[in-house]
Amino acid sequence: MVERLAGARTLVGELVGDRADAWDLAGELPLAVLRELGGLGALCAQVPPEYGGLGLSSLDNGELTAHTGSLCSSVRSVQTSQGMAAWTIARLGTAEQRRACLTELTSGGLAAMAFSEPDAGSDLSAIETRIEPDGDEVVVTGRKVWVTAAAYADLIVVVGRFGPDAAVVVVPATAPGVHVERVPDPVGCRAAGHADVRLDSVRLPAGAVLGGGGQALSMVVTTALTYGRMSVAWGCVGILRACLRESTAHARSRSQFGRPLAEHQLVARRLAELLVAERVATTTCEHASGCWDSGDPDLAVQAVLAKHVSSGNAARGAASAVQMLASRAAQDGTPVARAYRDAKLMEIIEGTTEICQIVLAQHAMATAGRNHG
Repeated sequence: MVERLAGARTLVGELVGDRADAWDLAGELPLAVLRELGGLGALCAQVPPEYGGLGLSSLDNGELTAHTGSLCSSVRSVQTSQGMAAWTIARLGTAEQRRACLTELTSGGLAAMAFSEPDAGSDLSAIETRIEPDGDEVVVTGRKVWVTAAAYADLIVVVGRFGPDAAVVVVPATAPGVHVERVPDPVGCRAAGHADVRLDSVRLPAGAVLGGGGQALSMVVTTALTYGRMSVAWGCVGILRACLRESTAHARSRSQFGRPLAEHQLVARRLAELLVAERVATTTCEHASGCWDSGDPDLAVQAVLAKHVSSGNAARGAASAVQMLASRAAQDGTPVARAYRDAKLMEIIEGTTEICQIVLAQHAMATAGRNHG
């Protein structure tokens, strides 16, 4: 597994390199790069080898995600989207569905995960998209917004209502009735292919519904969001590492008032705080990944904790890095300026800061109740 992780890190480094700023300014990733990464299993690295994946543990996949995030948050966002789709298929799909879909996603196919709707963002219980049986077919109708990687996707994994329950359906992006429209000028992760998706009576074989449908909406949402929160959290570790790298290099090379910046106490304080933020985020993510790999029943809340800590630290750390680099970070096309915008978006996606705080507060109360019971 160590060799597979090292190989994937090398591949990401070679394909991304120092091209992220140009991609960010253009608002688009090269499709060939994404397909090469996907074809070698680097976009959903926890998929088992039997389906063409790398079979990485959550911890090793986390380190790969952090490495990607330190280079390009847009590529990391696609990685998160692909991983969420693959994990949802692996958890909810039949053996035949897993074999067909996961093999496609490790052979260069690209996927997006569609949750949010115009009136269902933080409150996903308000989802209105319908997946309705019609003989040996299903009809999918609804609208999804801010679907990461949808502009590149071959498959869109859609969460919707299925009678009184819920279901997840795998929708080919080229199916009649599927309309994908890019989100113009997103604040962060500009090249990640964010798009709105309209589904106008899309007819699909009933076999496109994972596991036949009829699952509880809360279970479906938690399944995918737990993976997404873990991936975002590790991606924020990458943002912090990039900010630390750029800030220390600047503080070492730049002099003011006859001394290197690093020797000025207020700058040194910022560097220390940035290092602490990165270490705390890394440790929290390592703990959450350990819960994943050990099958700990507290995994879902630990993923929320990791996402909350890491995204908050990344947003504050990137802001501090901008302050340190001053005019050198005040223009698009630089790593710290990109990190500043990308990190802010991380406090919103896969559960806002406020939603994370509510979940953690509820966990605190429940735990206190057990401890005092």
